[in-house]
Amino acid sequence: MHELSIAMGIVDAALEEASKRGVRVSAVHLRLGDLSGVVKDALLFSYDVACQNTALAGSRLVIEEVPVVVFCPRCRQEKTLKSLKSFTCPECGMPTMDVRRGKELEVFALEIEDDVEAQRALSESGVQP
Repeated sequence: MHELSIAMGIVDAALEEASKRGVRVSAVHLRLGDLSGVVKDALLFSYDVACQNTALAGSRLVIEEVPVVVFCPRCRQEKTLKSLKSFTCPECGMPTMDVRRGKELEVFALEIEDDVEAQRALSESGVQP
């Protein structure tokens, strides 16, 4: 299950950023493309496992699913695929492999708690970032 190694990378990156800024992360926001090869539910489970005994314990992984968008050479426009089984323009039926979106696997935002209580709770917990 490669989702666990991906989740561990996400957690490491979020912990590093939180440590640099001196904040506590409450949620990590991720864009996940339909062609990324990552199973959403497996990644959500793996994230919870990867967060155990870290400063991210209890945080959420918020996943924004990104559909596959291709460029149709006939219509000269970007079109969202209706199915991953057929890489054809949903309007004119022209085959295309010019994928513009849908491969994403990127952290694009962190929700943080930067108030005094969050900092105190983090330091009192003894959990290392």
